[in-house]
Amino acid sequence: MSDDELMEIVYRGLKGRRFLIVIDDIWSTEACDQMQRIFPNDGNRSRILLTTRLKYVADYVNCLDFPPHSKSFLSLDDSWNLFTEKLFKNDHCPRLLEEIGKHIVQQCQGLPLSVVVVAGLLGKMDPTHDNWKKVEENLNSFFGTVSDRCQSILCLSYNYLPQYLKACFLYVGGFPEDTEIYVSKLIRVWIAEQFVKARKDKRLEVVAEEYLQELIDRSLILPGTQSVNGRMRTCKIHDLLRQLCQTETRTENAVHVMNGNVLVSLLEVIDDQRRVIGLCNHEEKQVYPPMHSNCTASIARTFISTQFFYYPGFPERICSFVSEFKLLKVLDVLTVWYDFSGVIPQLVHLKYVAAKIKGSLSLAKLRNLQTIILQTLERKELEQPVDIWRMSELRHLDIRSPIYISNPLEAENPLFLNNLQNLYLYNSPFIAEIIRRTPNLKKLKFIDDSEHSEWPAILDSLILLEELETLLIKRETIDMNIFSGDILPCKIKKMTLSSNIKKLILSGTRIPWEVVNLLANLPNLGVLKGYRAFDGTDWKVDEDVVFHKLKYLQIVDIGLERWELAAGSDNFPMLEQLLLHWLDELEEIPESIGDIMTLKFIQLKWCGSGVVNSAKRIQQEQESLGNYELQLQITPKVSSFPAKKARRIKGTFY
Repeated sequence: MSDDELMEIVYRGLKGRRFLIVIDDIWSTEACDQMQRIFPNDGNRSRILLTTRLKYVADYVNCLDFPPHSKSFLSLDDSWNLFTEKLFKNDHCPRLLEEIGKHIVQQCQGLPLSVVVVAGLLGKMDPTHDNWKKVEENLNSFFGTVSDRCQSILCLSYNYLPQYLKACFLYVGGFPEDTEIYVSKLIRVWIAEQFVKARKDKRLEVVAEEYLQELIDRSLILPGTQSVNGRMRTCKIHDLLRQLCQTETRTENAVHVMNGNVLVSLLEVIDDQRRVIGLCNHEEKQVYPPMHSNCTASIARTFISTQFFYYPGFPERICSFVSEFKLLKVLDVLTVWYDFSGVIPQLVHLKYVAAKIKGSLSLAKLRNLQTIILQTLERKELEQPVDIWRMSELRHLDIRSPIYISNPLEAENPLFLNNLQNLYLYNSPFIAEIIRRTPNLKKLKFIDDSEHSEWPAILDSLILLEELETLLIKRETIDMNIFSGDILPCKIKKMTLSSNIKKLILSGTRIPWEVVNLLANLPNLGVLKGYRAFDGTDWKVDEDVVFHKLKYLQIVDIGLERWELAAGSDNFPMLEQLLLHWLDELEEIPESIGDIMTLKFIQLKWCGSGVVNSAKRIQQEQESLGNYELQLQITPKVSSFPAKKARRIKGTFY
């Protein structure tokens, strides 16, 4: 009997009848289209319930009355209820086994499939304390069996992945278990590995974010923490899916993870051209075997260290080991406390480098670099600056330690670095000219402790950065007001700051409070942080000053005494989070702050009693109106920590 004949039989059997059909695990929109041919729509309130692991499939069959329902991971209580239901049916779990049982269930990490398999395995044992105690003491081996039972089901999710997502997914499995993976780092590595392909006119970073979202929509990667502007900061992977990654990488020869006392061996990867090595979770005091292999030196493409190493002798061995990998594209040894300046210039195929250096570093031969992250082992400037002006592929540059890049005006045939997205600099003497040659920056962060006379030129150059979304200016020396006079007010009034700026972080700049009001002219500003950034005792926000999109406001300052909002005005209509630190002299928080409908969170750290009491009144008033969603977090002042000493404390919040 053909498929068409079967569909005809089903259709005729259901025609004119009211039915409920449950279809589990749909993998394509084509299958959804076929169902329209099979199931008649007679307007009699029949229902079809579908389950799928793919968000785009759920969205495809979405209807207004019944939007897709996304299942989250189970809480510990829900996991326990599912466990006892599967194991004991209608009976209760013996009280003697509850504590051990909950500990075992907790290791399932909220995955229903894992809970069901665990219940099935324990159901084959006598429910005694001794048996469950043995399981609890040998959870790793026990969950190895659980993993084996789950793998065949989880493998379906991997097998249905498009080819371009498989390499990205397997790569995530190389990171240590139970860790948050920084999305920005993951995206940069994916791009360096050439996993990310161009899509229309989109930047590679945007395409990589779409890849990550596709993996999340397929429930293969879990979203982690969010940044204050709502973007995903970290992601993570469930232990069972990480084990799936490692199983598949052994099958497809993709990622080799070195754990503990093991010999190094590298395997050929998916496309038979790229090889990947992950280095993680070493015990520093272990005695390691000699690191040598003729084949490894010829095929390694990636070397990532994910744990800090200080143990004498071991960092040197890693450096010697890495020097043999002549075809490396990705080198991330920032966690290894050793000077790699002698090794890096030899690795001419590098696209991504993150390392510590001590001496001068020549990157003249490394024209393919996309990401450079450098820190010095010593707090002193290098003898020679880093030359980047022939690196047309450069996308991310982070040299926060006292390293500086060369003057583009003195470079031979310097290029405009049009691909550079993120630029983090420390004490660069040529910042204005550098900005002019990096016109497409999305993020600019520079830390400075010199008495610059070129601040007007620096601020003038910011107008060239039309794509700039994040700007951080940090003054290490905060005794001098670098924005005195009319410099900054003039720049802001003329809108020489990009209208695209969404996040502005200032530290030690001592901007007058009346100038802060001018920041309301930035139409997309969503995050404003200031650490000793504002100068003066009074902040008066006039009626016509409206921060239209500001959601996050953080003020770390000791000098502010009075904060006044215009009566009946709506100065912060979108504010969600207000963080006030070290405001010992501030009389109170404006009462109208409590009227902001979007406000969800107030955090106070080491503030005076006036601030604390006014915040409590705001919360109490909101609760009296039925709003119990406003959260108040208070860290009280320490009496033995006077304000005069507090003035010398530095804050880092970026």
